Amino acid sequence: MSGPPARTSSGQPSRRNLSASDQATIQQAWSTLLRRADAIADSITLALIEQEPAYLASSAPDIAAEIRRSTREHVRQGLLTMSRPREVSDTTREVWRRTGRERARQGIPMELVLKAYTLGSRTLWEELMIEREQHRLVIDERLLLLAGQQLWRALDGQYETLVQAYRRESARMQQRDIANVLAILDGLRSGRGGDPAFVLEARATLGLSASQAIACVVGVLDDQGESPLPAPEDALDQIGAVSHWNIRDGHQFALVALTRGSLAGVVEALVPRAAGRVGVAHSPDGLSSFAAAYRLAALTAGTVADGEAGVALATDRLPRVILAADDQCSELLVRHALGSLWTHPEPQRDTLLGTLAHVLASDGSPTNAAKVLFCHRNTVIYRIRQIEELTGRVLSDPQNRLLLTLALVKTGHWARAVDFGHR
Repeated sequence: MSGPPARTSSGQPSRRNLSASDQATIQQAWSTLLRRADAIADSITLALIEQEPAYLASSAPDIAAEIRRSTREHVRQGLLTMSRPREVSDTTREVWRRTGRERARQGIPMELVLKAYTLGSRTLWEELMIEREQHRLVIDERLLLLAGQQLWRALDGQYETLVQAYRRESARMQQRDIANVLAILDGLRSGRGGDPAFVLEARATLGLSASQAIACVVGVLDDQGESPLPAPEDALDQIGAVSHWNIRDGHQFALVALTRGSLAGVVEALVPRAAGRVGVAHSPDGLSSFAAAYRLAALTAGTVADGEAGVALATDRLPRVILAADDQCSELLVRHALGSLWTHPEPQRDTLLGTLAHVLASDGSPTNAAKVLFCHRNTVIYRIRQIEELTGRVLSDPQNRLLLTLALVKTGHWARAVDFGHR
């Protein structure tokens, strides 16, 4: 059987010679199909599911029954429109709009929805031809052609109305989804990961499993509010990590769900993108410990020097992170550990602190420290004596070495010594 007839050159059916009698004949032709509307709709449903099994992949409950119900409504409403009023009613348009909204919410691709409408129109046309061939319908070829053109025009109107409704609903859903994700991230950052109900909602919204490995990434915005990580999602996608991002209180942060790889892989993926200071921390207890991971990642980002760009892993910088957590305690530790060396005049103080850092980084060996400092071993030994005198601490004591190391981490001398030694 042939499909719906082609449109006229203007895209609309010609009505110049269409009398009231002709129009009544066309309407009567369509009305003959009303008695079999449900049967026609069911055949369309079966054909649609057979030709497009992707319809059944929708997460909507009992989607097959919903398609059958909707198709019956469309066929009956369409036949009523074609057989009675000349103009499409608001009720009919609302059916199309509602279908557009429902299919968007069901996650059915728009092209499948439009295919369903095309299949339905073609089936109605074929049913009209069958009625005529079986002599149950008296209509000449000219009026049959005009009936098909009217059907085609109705399909155009259905397309336009449905597509607009589908797109509006899709946009609303996307905005709603983004808003939900941002609200979930805010809640996790503020400590709501201890609420079991909230955790269930968060997992559903973010698509996480109960055993999902989670990390937190925090970057510090610069003075102009520029992001420290442009387009980080693309970089993380390449290592199979799904990320959800937000910006709050001068920080760009994310929940990163790891499907494979490690935290080191996250750092490696983000390093080429870094335009500012960024910290990464593991959330060992999943969503329930995300707030703690956020604080740790933020502190880690703070250990990257101002004006520099870099991505640091919290476990690689624990001494500095711990000291950064409480400035008052850190200042007390420095003064307590270094004693009068901290108030020693410059530049001698800086020289002695640098020497101390190299000696401690060399496991207390003056010889190894001298090699890195490019000076004589006796010079290093002399400086050690000065340090011990000014600090009141013997370097052979393990507790003194720990306190002095932490103090040097806080002042920055430890990082300079280690980095210099590595070079």
